[in-house]
Amino acid sequence: MAATQGIKLDEDIRARLKALGEKRNRSPHWLMKTAIQSYLEREENYEREKQEDKERWEHYQLTGEAISHETAAEWLNDLTEGKNTPCPK
Repeated sequence: MAATQGIKLDEDIRARLKALGEKRNRSPHWLMKTAIQSYLEREENYEREKQEDKERWEHYQLTGEAISHETAAEWLNDLTEGKNTPCPK
């Protein structure tokens, strides 16, 4: 279920939203909703990746397991050459 949420915008932003909406044949509401969705997706991905990084770091600290630079470089070179090789572990 959708709920209404108010937001205060200054006149400059309101005018810019209106102008862009007219150029794109979209309402200011659509532009704001799309912008918020894009922002949330980007920030949620960032937080997810940050959590994955934290877990990988903690795993490394506990086990000392790591991939050597040479192994990672070889794998990346294979990818750039179009070879679909699995990520080294």
